[in-house]
Amino acid sequence: MDGERRERFSQLSYAGPTKITKLPKRSAIVAFSSEEVYAIAELLKRQRGGCAVIMGALSPRTRNAQVDLYQSGEVDFLVATDAIGMGLNLDIGHVAFSSTAKFDGRRMRALYPQELAQIAGRAGRHTEDGTFGVTGEARPFDEDLIEAIEQHRFSAVKKLHWRNAQLEFGSADRLIRSLEHPTSDEWLTRARDADDLLALKTLAALPEVQDKLTDAKRVQLLWDVCRIPDFRSSSGPEHAALLTRIFHFLVGRGLGGGRIPTDWIGPAIKRIDKTEGDIDALSRRLAHIRTWTYIAQRKNWVEDESHWRGETRAVEDRLSDALHAALTQRFVDRRTSVLLRRLKQKETLVAEVNDKGEVTVSGELVGRLEGFRFRQDASSSPDEARTLRQTAEAVLRGDRERLLGSSHVEHPVAMQPGGPDPARLAQPPGGP
Repeated sequence: MDGERRERFSQLSYAGPTKITKLPKRSAIVAFSSEEVYAIAELLKRQRGGCAVIMGALSPRTRNAQVDLYQSGEVDFLVATDAIGMGLNLDIGHVAFSSTAKFDGRRMRALYPQELAQIAGRAGRHTEDGTFGVTGEARPFDEDLIEAIEQHRFSAVKKLHWRNAQLEFGSADRLIRSLEHPTSDEWLTRARDADDLLALKTLAALPEVQDKLTDAKRVQLLWDVCRIPDFRSSSGPEHAALLTRIFHFLVGRGLGGGRIPTDWIGPAIKRIDKTEGDIDALSRRLAHIRTWTYIAQRKNWVEDESHWRGETRAVEDRLSDALHAALTQRFVDRRTSVLLRRLKQKETLVAEVNDKGEVTVSGELVGRLEGFRFRQDASSSPDEARTLRQTAEAVLRGDRERLLGSSHVEHPVAMQPGGPDPARLAQPPGGP
C-alpha cells in the first residue's frame, strides 16, 4: 500500500540512560501503569519541585488542565503513559522511557519500534531538536533500534485491522456473525473482539434479553446499548448488569419504547457528585459520570434530555477540576515550583516581612529574620533547600536594613548576579 511521507523538520537523537533525578528540564518520563506514574511523580516532587501527570484514563478537561500546568512552566517535568504519543503537542525537549513494555489488554509485551518512535517523537517541536533515552529500570536501546528511531525506518505494515461495517439485525445471532465476518482482502485482518462485541455476546445469551429481541429494531437497540463505553474498566459482569438494566428500560412496555426513568438516573448521578476524596476515588467517580454523560447524549434515552445533558456535564466538570486539584496537590510542591519559575525568568521578586519576622517572597514563605540574621524555612528536599537559598540571596542582598526598618514592608528587588554567601544568611543566632 502506498502512503504519504511527512519529513521531520528537526533532529531527534538518542541521549542514552539518565537517572530520573538528573533528567534535564522540559522532560517527559513515560511509564505504562498508574502505579509507576505515581511513584515517579512522587520522586520528582521531592527532588525537582513537581510534575504534571497525563494518563489515558483522565477526562479531556483534567488532561488539558495538567497540560496547561506543564506548558505554562509552573512545572518542568511531565510523567505520562503512552497517551502523550497521540494528539498532544507539547514543548518537550527530552523523552525518557522508564519502561519499554506494556499490557495491551491481554498480555505484557515489548513496544514495537514504531510505537517507541511515535512517543519519542514528542521531543522537539517543529524546527527545535529533541532527544530521547531511558531512565529508571529500562534497559538502554540497542544500536539497531536507535538507528530505526532516529532515521524513522521501520518494517512495512502488511496488515490493517478491520471489522465488517455491513451489519445484519435480523437476530442477535445474525448480528454477531456479521460482526465476526472475515475478509478476503490480503491487506486486512479481522480485529479481535472489541468490548462492544463481548458485551453483545454476554447480553444476547441472557434469557430475559432474548425474550425481548422480537424484531430487528430491538436487536439494533441492543447493539446501541452494548456500545456504551466502559470508562470504568469494570469487571465484565458489572458492566453487563448496567447494560442489561438500561436495555430493559429502553425496550419499555409500549410499542414506542421507553426511557431511562429520572428516579433511577437521578440517585445514580447524585451518588457520584462528590468532589472530596483521594485521586483514586475521584478517578472512579469521574469514570462513572463519563458513562452517564454518554448515555444522556443519546436521543430519546432519558426523560428531560436537556436537563440531564447539562447535569451530567456539570458533574463531570466538577469532578475533572477536583481531580486536577488533587493531582497538583499531590505531585507539585507549589513553593518550589513558583520560586524556581520566578528565578528562572529573572522576574522582580517582592519580599514581605510581617510583625513576626516571617519573610515571604511572591507570597511564599522562605524563612524568618531573627535580629539581623536570616533563618531559612524547613525544606523537604535538597532541591527545595537550594531554591530557598537562591531566593534569600536574591531578595536579602544589601536590603536587610530596609526590610527591618518596618514591621511590615513590601520591597521589590530585581534579580542580579553575585551577592553574599547564602550559607551565611542561613546561620542561626550565635553562629560565627
